[in-house]
Amino acid sequence: MAHVPTPSAPRTQAPADAPADLGAPALGPLDGRYRASVAPLAEHLSEAALNRRRIHVEVEWLVHLGTRDVVPGVRRLTGEEIALLRRLPVGFDAAAVAELAEIERETVHDVKAVEYWVKRRLAGTSLEDVAELVHLFCTSEDVNNLSYALMVRDAVQQVWLPAAHAVADDVARMARELRELPMLARTHGQPATPTTLGKELAVLAHRLRRQLARVDAAEFLGKFNGATGTYAAHATAVPGTDWPAVSREFVTGLGLTWNPLTTQIESHDWQAELYADVARFGRVLHNLCTDVWTYISYGYFAQVRGQGTVGSSTMPHKVNPIRFENAEANLEVSQALFRVLEETLTTSRLQRDLTDSSMQRNIGVAFGHSLLALENVRKGLAGLDANPAALAADLDATWEVLGEAVQSVMRVHGLPNPYERLKDLTRGRRVDAAAMREFVAGLGLPAAEAERLAALTPGSYTGVAAQLVDVLDQRS
Repeated sequence: MAHVPTPSAPRTQAPADAPADLGAPALGPLDGRYRASVAPLAEHLSEAALNRRRIHVEVEWLVHLGTRDVVPGVRRLTGEEIALLRRLPVGFDAAAVAELAEIERETVHDVKAVEYWVKRRLAGTSLEDVAELVHLFCTSEDVNNLSYALMVRDAVQQVWLPAAHAVADDVARMARELRELPMLARTHGQPATPTTLGKELAVLAHRLRRQLARVDAAEFLGKFNGATGTYAAHATAVPGTDWPAVSREFVTGLGLTWNPLTTQIESHDWQAELYADVARFGRVLHNLCTDVWTYISYGYFAQVRGQGTVGSSTMPHKVNPIRFENAEANLEVSQALFRVLEETLTTSRLQRDLTDSSMQRNIGVAFGHSLLALENVRKGLAGLDANPAALAADLDATWEVLGEAVQSVMRVHGLPNPYERLKDLTRGRRVDAAAMREFVAGLGLPAAEAERLAALTPGSYTGVAAQLVDVLDQRS
């Protein structure tokens, strides 16, 4: 398979989609306050990126026709001509954006404008004689679906996934560092069997990585089969060609998975699957934010680095957990958008309607808010230090959580009514070390068992929590 270069925005000038007036007010926060944080996505998911990809697809289709003897009478393109064509999307700069917009004002059709823009570039070159092959047999959706698939693939693989994996790795690293640090668990908000802070972070890291494995394995589908998916124009104009085979070679040559059976549009099911997985990752990350926020409120974490100097405009002592709160809000926006993308894109009336066209223009916004959340979580985690004294104080104040351990040993040794006796001792009251040890001493357990229970503390009653962190280093 020939190498197909991936077009990207020029690096030596302003972004291709930069507004003419850089001082103009932005309607949304992603293009205003948070522009720097989401700028890497603009290279892949902006309006300019969409048109750059459309040019890329039009060019590669012309190269395909000019190198595969698909259409009788079409001459072979030279290496220099192919190189010229492939420079078109790479050089799609701010001036080209403006020119394309001018053409679209005349055509009132975005893909037709791209076709005319490409043809302009062939005028006066050795490719002028093949200019009418641009967009041959193409419906707009042949170009659009491949463009979106390439855009989303690169945005996910080059921008979103590295950022998401970095967050999961940060959580996993914290889990390893804090694997041995005992912590009072809370089920239903009430004191429960102790765990370790590292183990609880490991649970979240493991959940995040499971969702990322699904995104890592995502398929990006494409189709290239004409106005209603029948190759009708193709087969009528050139009846002797195996057009499904040509389509498959072209789509897979772009690095996508070929969808052999569609209407005018590619069905977008792959997008719905991807967005559901990204949104589910976001729900887990949201859970991490709320848990870490709560641990901060308990004093288990101190916010000590990189949080800025002002926590409250009036209360000097405060350092607010704003990174996690900001992440929560952005995750909620992104998940709502991913959810509506998933629900809308899987439905198209009969062979085609335009709901998907409008909806797909919000893909970048959904990923933008998600990426912004990832940045905030990383910054928030980087500013935390565990506070062992606060964790130890909570544990020492809740000796009643050892009731589970004591009644379990009593059951093993056949003592009567173990649950009921521990319930009477611990339910609705605080039990200190002396009271618990006195109770154990009066049970009549074998000496070795009584001694072992007497030595047990809330801080040492963590089972194999620390060892469970090692699951993060296991490869399935």
